[in-house]
Amino acid sequence: MFMRRHVLKGLLCLAFITAGFAVHAQPFRPHEPLDPSKAQSLPLTPLSIEVGGKAHHFKVEVAQTDEQQHIGLMHRTELAPNRGMLFPYPEPQVIKFWMRNTFIPLDMLFMRKDGKIVFIAENVQPHDERPVGPEQPVSAELELPAGTVAHLGIKTGDLIHHAFFANVKP
Repeated sequence: MFMRRHVLKGLLCLAFITAGFAVHAQPFRPHEPLDPSKAQSLPLTPLSIEVGGKAHHFKVEVAQTDEQQHIGLMHRTELAPNRGMLFPYPEPQVIKFWMRNTFIPLDMLFMRKDGKIVFIAENVQPHDERPVGPEQPVSAELELPAGTVAHLGIKTGDLIHHAFFANVKP
């Protein structure tokens, strides 16, 4: 009886541990099904990222209102390599992003008011609802297709040029 009780306890523990690994091994799931009619399309504006003295040019949508920021890049199935979305804030604040209903992996860059990158989260996975962002106040966040940071060698300290930062190069 003593032996059976310990074997049973051991098997139950093993089952719980195995179940825990199975849950973490599964990909994240969408909160709701893909619905392209819920995706937004905002006007494109020029943006460049200065990396080691070289400028890399993008066209980005700017999510300015609370509603635009709430929707972000949700319900899209692709984002072109030279496209992105900028989330500007009028005052520096601690901001965190998640990937609810976002169906494409992203690189997230967080900047100060002068456009300097202070935090980078690479290859953030679709539907991951864990908050991503720095503990320090920032003025903006930029979302680019996953792999862009690695491909271009972008790092903290690099500079983003955009009208929001009032540092657009001629």
